[in-house]
Amino acid sequence: MEERLCELYGGIRDVIAQTQPGLVVIEELYTAYKNPRTALLMGHARGVLCLASAQAGVAVHTLGHTRVKRALIGSGSARKEQVNAMVTRLLGLKRAPQPLDVSDALALALAFLNVVERRPFPSVL
Repeated sequence: MEERLCELYGGIRDVIAQTQPGLVVIEELYTAYKNPRTALLMGHARGVLCLASAQAGVAVHTLGHTRVKRALIGSGSARKEQVNAMVTRLLGLKRAPQPLDVSDALALALAFLNVVERRPFPSVL
């Protein structure tokens, strides 16, 4: 695991250096109690992301997954496919992002802009 975390850290550090973001938005950690190992592994990865961000002087903001879904779909229980469709629509993409984790990341950024920065979504109708 140490090698994987080191590789993850290097990759994140490189992306931050190349893109020089003003901030990093991550989803709050959530996992069912039946998956404690998954929660621990995700916690390690989040810690590496937070460390790399802090070392680069980049603030980290978190949003809960239900808040992201409510911002985009209007319902905190929306399915990943619904989020994917709305991200595709809001960004005017010709094809839906794949895998669904990509649209989740884009949804996180869009929700941050809409909820925290209070920037309205572009008109899509």
